[in-house]
Amino acid sequence: MASSPTLLLLLFLLSLASVSSYSSSSSDAGDDKKKTTYIVQVQPDAKPSVFPTHQKWYESSLSALTNATLHPPAESNGGSRIIHTYSTIFHGFSARLSPSEAQSLRSLSHVLSLIPEQVRHLQTTRSPQFLGLRTSDSTGLLKESDFGSDLVIGVIDTGIWPEHKSFEDRDLGPVPSKWKGRCVAAKDFPASSCNRKLIGASFFCAGYESTNGKMNETTESRSPRDSDGHGTHTASIAAGRYVFPASTLGYARGVAAGMAPKARLAAYKVCWNSGCYDSDILAAFDAAVADGVDVISLSVGGVVVPYYLDAIAIGAFGASDAGVFVSASAGNGGPGGLSVTNVAPWVTTVGAGTIDRDFPADVKLGNGKIIPGMSVYGGPGLTPGRMYPLVYAGTTQGGGGGDGYSSSLCLEGSLDSNLVKGKIVLCDRGINSRAAKGDVVKKAGGFGMILANGVFDGEGLVADCHVLPATAIGASGGDKIRKYITEASKSPAVATIVFKGTRLGVRPAPVVASFSARGPNPETPEILKPDVIAPGLNILAAWPDRVGPSGIPSDKRRTEFNILSGTSMACPHVSGLAALLKAAHPEWSAAAIRSALMTTAYTVDNRGGGTMLDESTGNVSTFLDFGAGHVHPEKAMDPGLVYDISSYDYMDFLCNSNYTIKNIQMITRKTADCSRAKRAGHVGNLNYPSLSAVFQQYGKHKLSTHFIRTVTNVGDPNSAYHVAVRPPGGTTVTVQPEKLLFRRVGQKLSFLVRVQARAIKLSPGSSRMMTGSIVWSDGKHYVTSPLVVTMQQPL
Repeated sequence: MASSPTLLLLLFLLSLASVSSYSSSSSDAGDDKKKTTYIVQVQPDAKPSVFPTHQKWYESSLSALTNATLHPPAESNGGSRIIHTYSTIFHGFSARLSPSEAQSLRSLSHVLSLIPEQVRHLQTTRSPQFLGLRTSDSTGLLKESDFGSDLVIGVIDTGIWPEHKSFEDRDLGPVPSKWKGRCVAAKDFPASSCNRKLIGASFFCAGYESTNGKMNETTESRSPRDSDGHGTHTASIAAGRYVFPASTLGYARGVAAGMAPKARLAAYKVCWNSGCYDSDILAAFDAAVADGVDVISLSVGGVVVPYYLDAIAIGAFGASDAGVFVSASAGNGGPGGLSVTNVAPWVTTVGAGTIDRDFPADVKLGNGKIIPGMSVYGGPGLTPGRMYPLVYAGTTQGGGGGDGYSSSLCLEGSLDSNLVKGKIVLCDRGINSRAAKGDVVKKAGGFGMILANGVFDGEGLVADCHVLPATAIGASGGDKIRKYITEASKSPAVATIVFKGTRLGVRPAPVVASFSARGPNPETPEILKPDVIAPGLNILAAWPDRVGPSGIPSDKRRTEFNILSGTSMACPHVSGLAALLKAAHPEWSAAAIRSALMTTAYTVDNRGGGTMLDESTGNVSTFLDFGAGHVHPEKAMDPGLVYDISSYDYMDFLCNSNYTIKNIQMITRKTADCSRAKRAGHVGNLNYPSLSAVFQQYGKHKLSTHFIRTVTNVGDPNSAYHVAVRPPGGTTVTVQPEKLLFRRVGQKLSFLVRVQARAIKLSPGSSRMMTGSIVWSDGKHYVTSPLVVTMQQPL
């Protein structure tokens, strides 16, 4: 006879009571201390009909269990012991249980399993963990800033994919009352696309369309929607929510998280298929400041021109003048010098470093040699243990290419399928994208690709989501493979690619990424750029579900997250950190936030004290590569002292840069008094956290200059700071005074730095750089400023 629901309930409660004597006798006074959180999975159709919901059923079950085992109910959650209920991936609940309670539940027929909760740690994007941002820290930057919940980050980029899990608004409070922006609706972007996380979205295409005519909406989305992927990726790095599980084609598995997980986002789409137009960028800056953003993140760059001709510099000054922190990518023109972009001193310029995770995919040659490589490829792969014929694209003739040069670059139509079909093809970097080269090889019938860096790219490796089995290798590895192919006369050259998945704990890290743009500053060498570096190599973040991970139109694969590299990825790390710092210190200016990030940055790697290396050469890197160093978020929260800068200080800087009154007004919208500014000093006297002296020798034997700096106390009210100087080689550096005594928070004190040098032998038109540092310390804080001296011999 079938049992009634009521009878089932009675039997259930009786079953709990029947174990009470065992439970109560076997438990002791310390049983509560032994409680563990369990995830309890149950048969959903076993719920008695007398309970209107599963939640009520679970609560009743736990209540009966508590009475049976003589444990009092929890006082939190209104007396309910349930932590969470689950109804999608499985039916059940989570609760803290003693060992005896857990044993009682296990004995019930409708309980499928009890899973002890594991404490997991962030692994991807991994950059939060690498930067020391841990949610478990009770006094850390994330806790102190409430994860940036009241701050708004404006991302000027390619738009956003609003449906992504990284932009959900669960557990977020109301939209900040200061917000004045809007969600611009379009046919593929309803107003409901915005929420309490993505609080604003708009697009700017008038400048683009004025040049190119009305856009083709079959290939582009005339809305804030991201049809490229770049903007979605950068936005989630800055402020993506916690998402688990996250991976790209099985790589970098773990929890995805942005720097400021609760910060609000506003997307300003300015970039289209043919580029990002200055008029649209300025419109976005204008809107963002009016809307009430706190931080602007701009992973867009171009050539360096005078600031009054630079739309980004102009837009960024207006934002800075309104109290908005602006971070921008340094550019991907490295490792060559003078390649840094977005160099205005009111912009925080961010270069790229590596983290302690990579994706090895090594080349194994027929002669037994192993060439290290890097790749994100999700299969189908090469047959394990099988060696494939190997050919250099530069030696293949025919097809549409004709010459070895175009063949070696694996351009569209340059490969002869008769020569590459069924083989692994060695291609050279250049012109078309790395992933596009693999598409060319695949279309020609190749089974795999090895992509070799050129001499300029050095040994820096970038992992790409290739469309066929492929890996990237350094320049020296390319030389070895070419030599092997040339010398393999008796037996054909063969090779395979061994994909090793995700590797953690890589040393050394960080390393300055090969592509990261370098100084000196082409416009103002007296201002050291980039300012800092942040994670920018192989970063996992959100991705649109209509764009293949390779970015190639023919790629029909879909993934929620993608792994990209570039200073574009480094920039939003700093944007998110700036939001956290602003939330923790609302009174700080944009310049104070940049100062905190710079003076607390570190220059060593995880090997135990050595200076960071340059990925392109393997040699030690310099201030021209990493600026003040790699950001250290937790130390930046309490820097001790900051170098603050006002809009009028920037005007004095422009005066001392020999800009005309009209030029300055174009940037600042104000009329400058340059007679006063020039009396105050020279261009290097801007109150910047780094110091850079440039000496033109002109036959002089003794050269000298000075810097005046003012620091503001944001640490302990009564504190004494002593200076330690590490002078650049061949120079004499003095600081006066050598001790700064502060009596209150907010107090400002000034000091003078004098640098003296003797002329050195240089050939005409050449230069030499020497580096040192100035550190103010009270024993608790170490306020570090790079000091760079450049000797130049004019032509």
